[in-house]
Amino acid sequence: MKGSIYKVLGVLLVLYSMIYGLLMDIPEDTFLEETIRNLFYHVSMWFAMVAMMGGSFWNAIRFLSTENLTLDRRSFCLAEMGMLFSFMGLLTGMMWAKFTWSTWWTNDPKLNGTAVTMLFYLAYFVLRNSIEDTRKKARISAVFNIFAFVMMIVFVGILPRMTDSLHPGNGGNPGFNIYDSDHRLKIVFYPAVIGWILVGTWIASLRYRLKTLQE
Repeated sequence: MKGSIYKVLGVLLVLYSMIYGLLMDIPEDTFLEETIRNLFYHVSMWFAMVAMMGGSFWNAIRFLSTENLTLDRRSFCLAEMGMLFSFMGLLTGMMWAKFTWSTWWTNDPKLNGTAVTMLFYLAYFVLRNSIEDTRKKARISAVFNIFAFVMMIVFVGILPRMTDSLHPGNGGNPGFNIYDSDHRLKIVFYPAVIGWILVGTWIASLRYRLKTLQE
């Protein structure tokens, strides 16, 4: 039961954010109107993605220092979950863009940086599948994983803040804090982030156990 606490908590937090996020009253002084509710679903996906990729990055570093294949499997499974969250984040973001910017995709540095980052990680999976020797595959993919994570931080976290961007909190644009004076958005957003990270960790652990049995 002790190991199941974070799983139950994760599911409850996700359900809370998904249900209450649709039922709560949103701040009135926002030009985003009802679409601001996507903050709970779209942005939380990106936070979960960064957490999963960060865990994959950390396990890749640990593998290079120990040559423990268990760490390689953990790194791979966390990267899988990170890619799933990135696809969900991209899909919800495109839906949000359609309603707020009148287009599914625009020439925004954060959108383009996200696309480039996803290509890096797709290349990571292709690279792993192209090498048969287990240890050689683990070493090369760990190095590439570290490179991909650093590129993600640069393209998604740094460059959009240094250039013109339509995203809130980037390119000189105000963040969501200006619309959340009474913190009503935060009481849904932060539980959503924590919940998705816990659920992602749970699914990654199931993938790790399955992969361990297969190997």
